[in-house]
Amino acid sequence: MIMVQPTDNNDYLASLKAKKFSLYVFLVVSFMLFAAWTSGFIVYTESGADKGLKTLLPTTFIYSTLTIICSSVCMHLSYSAAKIGNLAKQKLWLALTIVLGSLFFVLQYHAWMELARNGVVFINNNASQSFIYVFVWAHQAHIVAGVIVLLNAFFKAGNKQPLVKNQFRMELATIFWHFLDILWIYIYVFLLLNQ
Repeated sequence: MIMVQPTDNNDYLASLKAKKFSLYVFLVVSFMLFAAWTSGFIVYTESGADKGLKTLLPTTFIYSTLTIICSSVCMHLSYSAAKIGNLAKQKLWLALTIVLGSLFFVLQYHAWMELARNGVVFINNNASQSFIYVFVWAHQAHIVAGVIVLLNAFFKAGNKQPLVKNQFRMELATIFWHFLDILWIYIYVFLLLNQ
């Protein structure tokens, strides 16, 4: 059986639009999931005076927030370099984004340990405190996926692929990474307002 490769530019552009649309659907679904959890948190905490976080958030969350904001700046610089075809700068800023994303993960782990030392554990009598772990762990799963996407973009950059493919891959990676940044800020501010 002979595989026919699409040579029509319209087919190629349609496939790019489909990939971008799929990413947007994933982002909307992810955001709705977190919105549902925050709604559940609000309903639970309003059900009684004994509910609520009843703890201060770890200071490590401040450092992880600054880290992910810096990673978004690096990601923007990487994408800007990709748009003008500067692969060396693209890979440099992308590598820094990957390092900062990994650092964010490590900082979040330290925040979990700080919570546990303060008696805030996942399984307890106050589900509000359990929600902290749900938010952070679900976001961490997205961070792992994001780092994989960034690694893919890093290793495929400059592999004798057309510039348009590299730029499109970087565009999707940038959209996803900025979403993760915004999502964490949403989670952190929400938890700060409810501590």
